[in-house]
Order: sequence, then C-alpha cells, then structure tokens
Amino acid sequence: MPRICLFPGTFDPVTLGHVDIINRALPLFDKIIVGIGLNASKTPMFSARQRQEWIEEIYKDEERVEGVVYEGLTINYCKIIGARFILRGIRYVSDFEYEKTIADANRTLDRTIETIFLTGEPKYTSVASTIVRDIIRNGGDATPFLPELVAKSVLK
Repeated sequence: MPRICLFPGTFDPVTLGHVDIINRALPLFDKIIVGIGLNASKTPMFSARQRQEWIEEIYKDEERVEGVVYEGLTINYCKIIGARFILRGIRYVSDFEYEKTIADANRTLDRTIETIFLTGEPKYTSVASTIVRDIIRNGGDATPFLPELVAKSVLK
C-alpha cells in the first residue's frame, strides 16, 4: 500500500519554510499531496489557483509531489485521496500545542490516519505566511522568505 501523505495548509504564499518541510518529508512518503485548503474564515492574498500553480511549478520535476485545492474537513479529504498520513510543520512550541489539538480531533474522527510532525529548519522558524503577507502589503522585500519562483511572481 503506497504511503500517501496530505500536507494541508493555506500556503498564502508558499514560503521557504513550506518547501523545507516538503523536501525533508519526501524520503518518508511515496506521494505528498500539498492540499490548499479553502477556508471561509480566511481571506487569502493570492488565489487558490495561483498557490496551486506555485506548488506545481516548484515541484515540476518531482512526480511524488502534487498540488491540489480542497474544501471541507482535512480528514475527509484524506479518505478521498487515500492518504494515511497528514504532514504538519512545527516552528515553535505554540505551533505544537495548536497542531496537537487538531491531530487529536482528527484521530478521534479516524484512527487510521496518522499526523506526522516535522520541525522546521532553524533558519526558517521566522518564516510565516502571515508575516510575509504583511511585508508584501507594506511594500517590503519578502524575497528572503520565498522560493525564487514565488518571489518573481509576487513582484509582478
């Protein structure tokens, strides 16, 4: 049975921290599906299609990574795509506390789907999409936090 993993998030925009987690997770899974979740309570800066295109372009030479857009409960989407794992990145202890609560709820909903946490590289701990969006909104240079492809796209 293939080890399919869903890496859910908003990826608004895709940052070097996201890419770090995906790259380090590649040896662990046969397939990583980067799931761009649509969340009615969030107003994204970039369209879901744009975020999906970034993932697809960054990983165009890596057939084990796929970008998708989905709606609804993450655990339900895992069932649809046959993912037995959910991947989450952790930067700080506060991230872990929040993510563990979600993982516990998901485990209650479906005990066959396991959440895997990877800690981010220390050089990426300050990279958060919220901060990157603020930098972009205020005309700052967000390129140190973004993959080159995303940075070029944002600057247009």
